[in-house]
Amino acid sequence: METYGYARVSSIDQNEDRQLVTLTDLGVPPNKIYVDKQSGKDFNRPKYVELIQNLQHGDLLYIKHIDRLGRNYEEILEQWRTSASSTY
Repeated sequence: METYGYARVSSIDQNEDRQLVTLTDLGVPPNKIYVDKQSGKDFNRPKYVELIQNLQHGDLLYIKHIDRLGRNYEEILEQWRTSASSTY
């Protein structure tokens, strides 16, 4: 079992440090933290895609707030249903 973290801010001028501190405090290794500086309008984000490709059944993923995954709760649920069924 691996532990991962995901952080996202909406633009390059925003700061993700608070999210990174939280993930580090939770014990996520720095090399397992994925950060995107991009809008949450869809899931076509480079580091998010890389993260999803690396996740395996039984891995643990920390995200400081659910809104870091996306803007719409229903879209987030659908993304995870789709990702989980194709990953496992």
